Amino acid sequence: MSISMGPRKGTPWQEKFEIVNLDMKTGDALKIKGKISEDADDFSINLGCRSSDLAFHFNPRFNESVIVCNSRCSNAWEAEHRDNHFCFSKGSTIKIIIEMLADKFRVKLQDGHEVEFPNRHCYDKISYMSVKGGFRVTSFKLD
Repeated sequence: MSISMGPRKGTPWQEKFEIVNLDMKTGDALKIKGKISEDADDFSINLGCRSSDLAFHFNPRFNESVIVCNSRCSNAWEAEHRDNHFCFSKGSTIKIIIEMLADKFRVKLQDGHEVEFPNRHCYDKISYMSVKGGFRVTSFKLD
């Protein structure tokens, strides 16, 4: 597994955590723990085969108090799904579980809320993951 970490352009807290040979399959769950920065505008967790082709983009946005989910095909974003259940707070430590099912992705949040998003491109394997923005990954596990 290849992992790269480093600051993203912008504020010093802008993180980028990237894995380019993840072996996530249908039925697997990705558990991510980390800390949201005190000055975060947003952060995103991205799953796909490369940054230009994403099966799942999970993007909590503090300025809108919304979770935006989307997919990306050949660098083109598709229709957004918005979930107004916003349970994130700046400066907090969180744990997110993302399950990959045959027809959808299911995200389990700490407060028990779940966000579901369709597997629009029928991926059965995910090889790419990135975490960007005001979120620092402290641990992750693929089950």
